[in-house]
Amino acid sequence: MIIGVVGKPNVGKSTFFKASTLAEVEIANYPFATIKANSGIGHVKVTCVDKEFKKQCNPRTGFCLDHNRFLAVELIDVAGLVPGAHEGKGLGNAFLDDLRPADALLHVIDASGGTNEKGETVDVGTHDPSNDVKFLEKELDMWYLGILKRDWNKMTRVMQQEKANTVKAIAKRLSGLRVLEVHVEDALKENNLGETAPAKWSEEEIFVFARSLRRMTKPIVIVANKIDIPKGRENYKKLRADYPNLIVIPCAADAELALREAAKKELIKYVPGEKDFEIIGELGDKQKQGLEFIKTTILEQFAEGTGVQAAVNSAVFGLLDYIHIYPGGMNNLTDKDGNVLPDCFLMKNGSTALDFAFKIHSDIGEGFVKAMDVKRKVPVGKEHLLTNGDVIEIMSSK
Repeated sequence: MIIGVVGKPNVGKSTFFKASTLAEVEIANYPFATIKANSGIGHVKVTCVDKEFKKQCNPRTGFCLDHNRFLAVELIDVAGLVPGAHEGKGLGNAFLDDLRPADALLHVIDASGGTNEKGETVDVGTHDPSNDVKFLEKELDMWYLGILKRDWNKMTRVMQQEKANTVKAIAKRLSGLRVLEVHVEDALKENNLGETAPAKWSEEEIFVFARSLRRMTKPIVIVANKIDIPKGRENYKKLRADYPNLIVIPCAADAELALREAAKKELIKYVPGEKDFEIIGELGDKQKQGLEFIKTTILEQFAEGTGVQAAVNSAVFGLLDYIHIYPGGMNNLTDKDGNVLPDCFLMKNGSTALDFAFKIHSDIGEGFVKAMDVKRKVPVGKEHLLTNGDVIEIMSSK
């Protein structure tokens, strides 16, 4: 799973990315500090099932803090996009191409209104961040449209001559954008285009079709950054009102970065996404003041805490609709090395016990006999739908 971190230059994208991954990236107060996409490992946070079994888990990947399990996902921090990116402005085509493998996007904006459309610093409140949402959606839609229309007349003519399947042909053309046949089918239905040959589509019909595919395959969470600035809070409320159908997360990425760095240095005990921390090391007066500011103006004010963890979780569990499942045994929750519940997998909601068997290993899936719901201590069949936090033992002939 890949989550893209996108937005204009100079809005805090790289700070958000570093806070999420603790990767070493350049953070600077000028446009295009990031040129090449940065890639790192972030995590989604779930309540670990080990507490129900009165155990302490030993994750093979990710980690567990106070019975909070953190599961790895890949994040890519794409260089700042500006209006006209799909036309190549600001190296926009190259930057957009970095987003091809992304399953969902985190659109970081400067909620304080202190960054103009070019990514330049301006007086706080002089830019409307709602315009940034419109700008990015337009750039992404036009990007998809451009790829779809490349040799459009030739493609549709060949489709007619060879009586090619419309769904398969378009899905193949856009496969690099993570477009599947089911997406094409849904977009055709959504825009009432199923009965019309693509060669006869109008320019507007081609555009709305491309827009539907973009929304399905690159859904967006709005990350309203710089929420610690009073104007940012005001604009956050406006963003939620302007875009009621989008997920908008209040965020203070620099505060999360400060907390994670302090925790890394063992100055505080902090679980990402929580609304409090505990001082455990020696701090100077300025450090104490800074942490108190974060606590009173951010953590105590927003249910999402600093918003960084909430944003990543919202993309995976909200937009993409994933659940987490543990492999485990009825009589033993440990692996051959004695690690308790070492693995936890992210699965699409609606996955079955058989899907989970194949997720573990293809041989296990092919030899599937039955599964056991470890929590309920009951056998389940291959078509059994999994639920969030299930612990499943697979019996296989292979």
